[in-house]
Amino acid sequence: MNDERIVRRLLEHAGPTYAAEAGVKLADQPSPLYRLLVLSTLLSTRIKSDIAVDAAKELSKAKLTTPRAMADARRQHRVDALGRVHYKRYDEQTATALGESAKALLGRYSGDLRKLREEAGRDRDGITERLRKFSRIGPVGADIFCREAQLVWPELRPYFDKKALDGAKRVGLPTDADALARLTDAKKLAPLAANLVRVALDKDLADEITGD
Repeated sequence: MNDERIVRRLLEHAGPTYAAEAGVKLADQPSPLYRLLVLSTLLSTRIKSDIAVDAAKELSKAKLTTPRAMADARRQHRVDALGRVHYKRYDEQTATALGESAKALLGRYSGDLRKLREEAGRDRDGITERLRKFSRIGPVGADIFCREAQLVWPELRPYFDKKALDGAKRVGLPTDADALARLTDAKKLAPLAANLVRVALDKDLADEITGD
């Protein structure tokens, strides 16, 4: 099976971006970008991705979709929301981190991640460096955010982190970011990256994608 066909099958069968799966219609606007930051925080812990996605949905149901709402909410309110979807073990630590990050975002960027982007001069390394300063984001969380945000922040493209490249290797695709990017159009890079992560985590899915 050639590379282009594998990419088509990934895009058709593996799923949407993690943000879309969490109900976030990503746009270059404060609330969806903030919800992506929250999702990145949830996904960066050692927990199954479907639970992290469900946790992001539950926080949205609890109306914690802006840094102001998150910062003003009682910590127990955040803990309870995470607990309802069995985001256990890390629920209290993550609830604290979400409050800290929201306050930091409000204090430094008036709650608007677009200001972080501008402060970084729309430079990819500058963006990731600043993202890593948020509580419990770190390198992994910054990679998750940028992998998804490349949909609306073109300067991040192509963004394939180590986990995505592991997935590319598993299904026999190039493990060079530029070579991968040439296999589809720019607007499909984010879902391609997400689906490469999925096959990195799920051998059965990888076999389904590459099977005839």
